[in-house]
Amino acid sequence: MEKINLRASFEKSGRAVFISHLDLVRTMQRAIKRSKLPVWYTQGFNPRIYLNFPLALSLGVVGKKEYMDFAVTEEVDIDKARETLDRAMPEGLGIISIDKPVHENKEIAFAEYTIKFTGGATGVEMLSELEKMMSMDTIEVDKHSKSKGTVKIDIKPHIIIIGTESSEHSLAVNIQLPAGLSLNINSNVFVEAYSSLSGIVFENIYAERTNILLSDGENFM
Repeated sequence: MEKINLRASFEKSGRAVFISHLDLVRTMQRAIKRSKLPVWYTQGFNPRIYLNFPLALSLGVVGKKEYMDFAVTEEVDIDKARETLDRAMPEGLGIISIDKPVHENKEIAFAEYTIKFTGGATGVEMLSELEKMMSMDTIEVDKHSKSKGTVKIDIKPHIIIIGTESSEHSLAVNIQLPAGLSLNINSNVFVEAYSSLSGIVFENIYAERTNILLSDGENFM
């Protein structure tokens, strides 16, 4: 049976940000079934719709442009496939585009985030605490791994502050973090470090992943 690989980019927002990665896989499988696309199933004793997510998104984080790989058994009209699949999506999930993959998943190197901290201090105070943190020699956090258990790592060299914007009672931080196979630091790690070191009890923290990048800074596609 022919297998034609496709890559869908999608947005995850609203109530959908509280869908776990495992539940997201199930949700997408059901949506693809509803779409009636000629989807390719894995072979073997228990066939299932082939799905692969190049970079999982943390629970509670908005995804502005996430990616999902799947396959079909015959050539399809890309624009019609996008419209058909988008109509099958539940609230909070929307298909942006569908195309044939350009890059391999292993080429992913970075992810960009916008994180907005609100309440607990003025925006000026929040920015001052962020600058203090980034001036430290090291920023050690606990990182969990299946092979090594819990280990301490220094995330300071891996945080790139792209920009900040403060208002009376909030601070928005645009950052780039490593997201490759060798090192993956998600936005929650940064948020926990900043919250702990600043000592500020924020009223609300909003985070969204805005882009996924290759090592040369080009967009993953």
